Amino acid sequence: MSYGAKNYKKTAVTTASREQILLMLYEATIKNCKLARIAIEQKKIADKCKYITKAHDIINELSNTLDHTKGPGVSAQLESLYAFCVSQLIKANIENDTAALDAVLRVMGTLYEGWVAAVEELKKKGSVDRENL
Repeated sequence: MSYGAKNYKKTAVTTASREQILLMLYEATIKNCKLARIAIEQKKIADKCKYITKAHDIINELSNTLDHTKGPGVSAQLESLYAFCVSQLIKANIENDTAALDAVLRVMGTLYEGWVAAVEELKKKGSVDRENL
């Protein structure tokens, strides 16, 4: 990545709303899982490990930042889904299992779609600062 692209990305993250950052994290997780899948198919083990590690780190961060005081039922369900995804990433990494990555992609894709819809609904209601979205 060029210097300009890195600066642009850094600025995009530092000026993003919490909702945008959440969506970016999901997008990055999905991207890294897809890249890991390709790396497994191409037998590029070092690349597979790199992409799975990135996805794993992001999911851990999502899990660690759950606020169990707000919506404890939802946060418990998300925590369970994140734990499942982490276990599947570990399996994919150890066994070069693309089906395990597919499971993570399904879960994270579904959650991403849900968050996109939720953010859009908040924007319609005016609960989200439109300038930050």
